[in-house]
Amino acid sequence: MKSLNIPTFLPRLKVLNREQALAIHQAALEILEKTGFKMEHPDAHQMLVDAGGKVTNDGRLTLPAYLVEEALKTTPKQIALYDQKGNKTMPLVDGNPFYGTGSDATFTLDLETGQRRRAVLKDVANFARLVDNLENISFAMSMANPDDVPVEDIYVYVFAEMIKNINKPIVFIADSGRDIAKIYEIACLVAGGEEEFQKKPFMLNYSEAISPLRFPQNVMEKLIFCARKKIPICLPSGSNAGGGAPITIAGAMALGIAENLVGLAVHQLTNKGAPFLFGPNVSTLDMKSTVVSYGCPEWSLSQAALADMRDEMYGLPTWAYAGASDAKVMDAQAGAEAMFSIITAMLSRSNLIHDVGFLEYGNTSSLEMVTMANELVAMSRFFTEGIPVNEGTLALDVIERVATGGPGSIFLTDDHTFDYFREAQFLPQLLDRSRYDSWKEAGAMDLYTVCNTEAKRILSEHQVEPKTDEVLNEVDRILKGR
Repeated sequence: MKSLNIPTFLPRLKVLNREQALAIHQAALEILEKTGFKMEHPDAHQMLVDAGGKVTNDGRLTLPAYLVEEALKTTPKQIALYDQKGNKTMPLVDGNPFYGTGSDATFTLDLETGQRRRAVLKDVANFARLVDNLENISFAMSMANPDDVPVEDIYVYVFAEMIKNINKPIVFIADSGRDIAKIYEIACLVAGGEEEFQKKPFMLNYSEAISPLRFPQNVMEKLIFCARKKIPICLPSGSNAGGGAPITIAGAMALGIAENLVGLAVHQLTNKGAPFLFGPNVSTLDMKSTVVSYGCPEWSLSQAALADMRDEMYGLPTWAYAGASDAKVMDAQAGAEAMFSIITAMLSRSNLIHDVGFLEYGNTSSLEMVTMANELVAMSRFFTEGIPVNEGTLALDVIERVATGGPGSIFLTDDHTFDYFREAQFLPQLLDRSRYDSWKEAGAMDLYTVCNTEAKRILSEHQVEPKTDEVLNEVDRILKGR
């Protein structure tokens, strides 16, 4: 056989063709040009008017398509996120997928009792430390809206807690220009100064407009701050189908994209070339329970479509979700819904994928869910890396050797099996494949119990590389407002 050099085909999920993507894009532009939007930040309002936006009789703004096109031209087509030690760990470009946790859960499932309780600041630390150790969870969000810190500074406290307990990248929430300035001050301390942070950013801001087509002052304060300081940001909205947006996925996408493009226009007018993540977040309002469903197939379908919009229209890295569930405990429903969203997000080649570990439609966090998702991401990655085809993997010499080796010659004992099995097979760490008797002797544990045990082990054994005392003292000073 001639020497083979065949590129591996990577499986990919596509749900929109070029014609569909163009129609949705044109619909978004029509929304901006005809329906318009409400901009509540005076400076952003004036900025858009000066650039060519028009004020309607009822005070709304409309946006010409050329402003969107200009913004798309100046926005970077990739974003590099670094860890807190300055290593590039998350190149958000092409189809690179990176998974992380979520934010603002009101409740958590206690690791010791299994009971649902109000989240506290210690939970933020535990989730951060767990993520710091998990190979397939690339970034952290707070996973809690803690009950034991001052409400007016809640996002500064959770950011500081993550800084103390993880060295991976952080996606953070802020309320306004006041607390985001404090968060940025902490980030610059860790990076060794503002210039160093801007060279190697380790955090990204998640902010939200309000659907339909409303941009509050505090939201735009954060957007403008991030643009000026070159903090990567995404600006999804509440375009949940049936609630903040039309019930149809195409209509909800058009609205969400329109809202995202308004944010992009303001962002690039503020500072051309600042990093912006394409982030319409088209979820679904369940018509029976009136909750935004985290386990529905519609959300996965819409984010696959948004990845297609990236490829066909915009070229910007995308925001997505996965690894969450509407189930109230980590049960079969939780596993099924988490795996469905994880594999579809990876097959769609989404980039920054958050909300891993949520239960109860984002209301409750679970350390066990994050632990399980780490394994499910690994399984999905094995699948999406495709099948290498070359001389070694075709194994013609091995087949001949074993087939002609006589009685007792089997592939199990051949050197080729030993050389290739680690790359040829997915080797789970938590999912059980043992024989029944072995499983019974080991304690007959179900997957929840396995993940609970593993999360406890990590939290008891894993040591996060600490920040210096100087940095930690400065962080405490900022928290105390001195």
